[in-house]
Amino acid sequence: MSPTLVLSLIAGYFVVLMIIAYLTSRKATSESFFIANRNAPWYMVAFAMIGTSLSGVTFISIPGMVAGQGWSYMAVVLGYTVGYLVIGTVLMPLYYRLRLVSIYTYLEQRFGFWSYKTGAFFFLISRAVGAAFRLFLVAGVLQFAVFDGLGVPFAVTVTVSIFLIYLYTFRGGLKTILWTDTFQTLAMLVCVAVSIYLMAQELNLGFAGLVKTVKESSMSQIYFTDPKDDKFFWKQFASGAFITIVMTGLDQDLMQKNLSCRNLQDAQKNMFWFTIAIVLVNVFFLSLGVLLYQFAAAKGISLPVNPETGAVIGDNVFPLLATHHFSLFAGIVFILGIIAVTYASADSALTALTTSFCVDMLDIKQYEEQRQKQLRQATHFGFSIVLVLIILVFRAINDQSVITSVFKAAGYTYGPLLGLYSFGIFTSRGLHDKLVLPLCLLAPLLTWFINANSEAWWGYKFGFEILILNGLLTFLGLLAISRPRNLELNPVA
Repeated sequence: MSPTLVLSLIAGYFVVLMIIAYLTSRKATSESFFIANRNAPWYMVAFAMIGTSLSGVTFISIPGMVAGQGWSYMAVVLGYTVGYLVIGTVLMPLYYRLRLVSIYTYLEQRFGFWSYKTGAFFFLISRAVGAAFRLFLVAGVLQFAVFDGLGVPFAVTVTVSIFLIYLYTFRGGLKTILWTDTFQTLAMLVCVAVSIYLMAQELNLGFAGLVKTVKESSMSQIYFTDPKDDKFFWKQFASGAFITIVMTGLDQDLMQKNLSCRNLQDAQKNMFWFTIAIVLVNVFFLSLGVLLYQFAAAKGISLPVNPETGAVIGDNVFPLLATHHFSLFAGIVFILGIIAVTYASADSALTALTTSFCVDMLDIKQYEEQRQKQLRQATHFGFSIVLVLIILVFRAINDQSVITSVFKAAGYTYGPLLGLYSFGIFTSRGLHDKLVLPLCLLAPLLTWFINANSEAWWGYKFGFEILILNGLLTFLGLLAISRPRNLELNPVA
């Protein structure tokens, strides 16, 4: 694919987003920026959330990881269903009852000022790092496919990519995001369906043959044998449940969309249908991964390997095949798909970071609307710069599959949120509020120390369930600094 063609695709796609942004951001206010005036149709929210949840990591890393991990990730996805059930039946009723704009204000009502700021702080760190990881992956693909050949530095690629996202989100916020993410989710789903169809054609497979090929492949294995293995099904399943609770239910990004629904019943319907859709979409991505490796083997294509380990670099498989070995049409489909899913994830993250910082750190509602607008737009621009810097740091140190990096980072940064909310919902005790931040900083450090030594101590290798350990350590620490609750000062259950 020529760089000119790819640049034309990006430009055309961006024009469509700008048109949507223009139409949806007129007469925008802080209320529409943060929660879309609490008037969004549930089916639109459910559909838009698919693109937000998946990101470029799903589009590239999940198909690429099947050679080394099989379908072990499917256990994580099945665990999602339990997590979404908890969110729909426990967390969303709480958020709607309190009519929250930022979900972290619950912690202030339940425990106090420092607990509230601690929760918001860990979200800001978690979402900024997670969004940067996802953008890093896609910027790398664009660099590989286009900008290396033009001599454009990676830093410029990243800066321009985030600047484009900033341009169509800074004015309308969530009201715009719901429409752009709906469009982008549709584009992504069409692209993955077309990719699977074209791969099946290349391998001369009908529908039955496609299903049989995926089912019988050694790369479709799910691991039930060794509980100490980080790919063991029930470890992955439990990890998926807790990952969903924290990365969706305790995350302002995705909950911000849910809080834009008209009422709790609509939000719960959204969560039900979204759960079904997200499982099916991940099945498609894992199936695509098997087909990619089958295609490379059938055509005798050498895949990129890590020179130190000799293992295939999974994150590079789909981009390499799509841009160098597929037909022109298939390559175009790939580029459009990865742009769609990346913008859907990144624009939502940028808006959520802006919302949390403005509401939780700046207490923006104390100001009149014009001042709110100034602070909101300055914050939006500031987080755009932060994302650029994190991506450049991550490029300098990354040495593993990005999806693994995302979930491992989540284990350390979302663990304190899991501990705080669990303690607030499942106990009736209060906290010595000023001790919460030091405790929540200590828990990830202890988690890292245990993880670094677990194989030597017990022969046990932690996977994504590192999040559960972190949340448990936080919960136990909170129990140690707890006190009988004063119901008059802390009325929120």
